Amino acid sequence: MDSKLRYEIEEQINKELYSAYLYLAMSNYAESEGFKGISNWFIVQAQEEIDHAMKFYKYIHEMGDTLQLNAIDKPEPKWNSITDVFENGLTHEKYVTSRIHKLMDIAHEVKDYAAISMLQWFVNEQIEEESSFRDILDGLKLTGGDINYLMMLDKELGQRVKTAPESETTKAKTA
Repeated sequence: MDSKLRYEIEEQINKELYSAYLYLAMSNYAESEGFKGISNWFIVQAQEEIDHAMKFYKYIHEMGDTLQLNAIDKPEPKWNSITDVFENGLTHEKYVTSRIHKLMDIAHEVKDYAAISMLQWFVNEQIEEESSFRDILDGLKLTGGDINYLMMLDKELGQRVKTAPESETTKAKTA
């Protein structure tokens, strides 16, 4: 594997794990504000980010390479409302999208077609990630953060459950 691409994938593993840590901090904030359902949504979000990190981790090893794991930054929560939390989440997902695009650019540059194939899943996933945050924010902005809407949203987001990553469900169906 190209060393520049491997380095950036290592960095992406770190960013995905940071994302999980950030979403746990957001979950903690929601829980402290009395929104157990929203807290649950962020816990599931954190679990997904760990799955994303592991997808990159497994890819590096499947390609016969090793990696360097670095320290994960501490999130600095500075939220004033649930809307603020979701706005920060969307901003963060846009940052992750930019990182995925950077990885895709490097994979094209070094003509690593296996990486391009793997990264396409992440390009599609980031569309979904940003859309989820945007949809929630649209409702929050439309209602001005009305407490009745927040309670309804809390109940709805409390129904979210973790699903197995695509690769695990695909393997289970073919086994």
